[in-house]
Amino acid sequence: MATALMTHKAGYDHVTPPGHPEQVARLDAVLGALEGMALTPVEAPLVAEDDLLRCHPKSYVDSIRAAAPEDGWRSLDADTHMSVGSLEAAFRAAGGAVKAVDMVMDGQVRNAFVAMRPPGHHAERETAMGFCFFGNVAVAAKHALEFHGLSRVAIVDFDVHHGNGTQDLVEEDARILFCSSHQMPLYPGTGAAHETGVGNVLNVPLPDGAGSAAFQAAWRDHVCPRIEAFKPELLIISAGFDAHADDPLAGMMLQDSDFAWVTEQLCDLADRFCDGRVVSCLEGGYDLDALGRSARAHVEVLEDRGQ
Repeated sequence: MATALMTHKAGYDHVTPPGHPEQVARLDAVLGALEGMALTPVEAPLVAEDDLLRCHPKSYVDSIRAAAPEDGWRSLDADTHMSVGSLEAAFRAAGGAVKAVDMVMDGQVRNAFVAMRPPGHHAERETAMGFCFFGNVAVAAKHALEFHGLSRVAIVDFDVHHGNGTQDLVEEDARILFCSSHQMPLYPGTGAAHETGVGNVLNVPLPDGAGSAAFQAAWRDHVCPRIEAFKPELLIISAGFDAHADDPLAGMMLQDSDFAWVTEQLCDLADRFCDGRVVSCLEGGYDLDALGRSARAHVEVLEDRGQ
């Protein structure tokens, strides 16, 4: 088996206004950093309507379709913009996450990295926000449960921003464990430790300036034991790299090696409980050099475990 690299040229067609941090160049930075690796390339398909509707009501999906502009941009909020190519890109970002689950569950690959944009972990049930349109990882998790018949799926999120959208989409579903470490206070203002869903949500907020020691302690002492107790059958990662010290949008102080470290911990848990099945989806990361290096460090671990 191997590691799948799920992407599509449509990811370049989601064009944001000049100066926007969630830019086309992010995809170049990631894919450029992964060149030369022994990955299985796969084109991200369009998401099936049924998969989207497990997380978002039809009225919301239709409103996103209707908002797609014929030229220029349309702003859904101050941060979240659609261009002519954004709709297809968003459908393929969600579809890529679902396809990655299918490939991992069918044994075609051991794990997968979905290098697509726009990201997804801020998209709530009926609200596009934070550069996100659809809850990609939540859509993938629900697909794993309903289509593949799993009983327990864990979603983990190490993006510097709290995945409020993912939490909104899964916090009432005890079959899904959602664990997040993130800087707090910071956008979007959610993710306090007392937000626990139906006992299936673990938030570990970290302060501005937190570095490797605090981050690794959060995962070693809180997140990993919670995953171990849950015994998931599939592990899905919201892989945001904006907790890096060089990132302009936040104040945490992680290094490239921290993303390799946390990936190793997660793969160890996946080996124990999930037959190694891991699906990772790109979220944030806005310093292009740090994004590329961190994504490479993350995927190198997946590649090594995918052999």
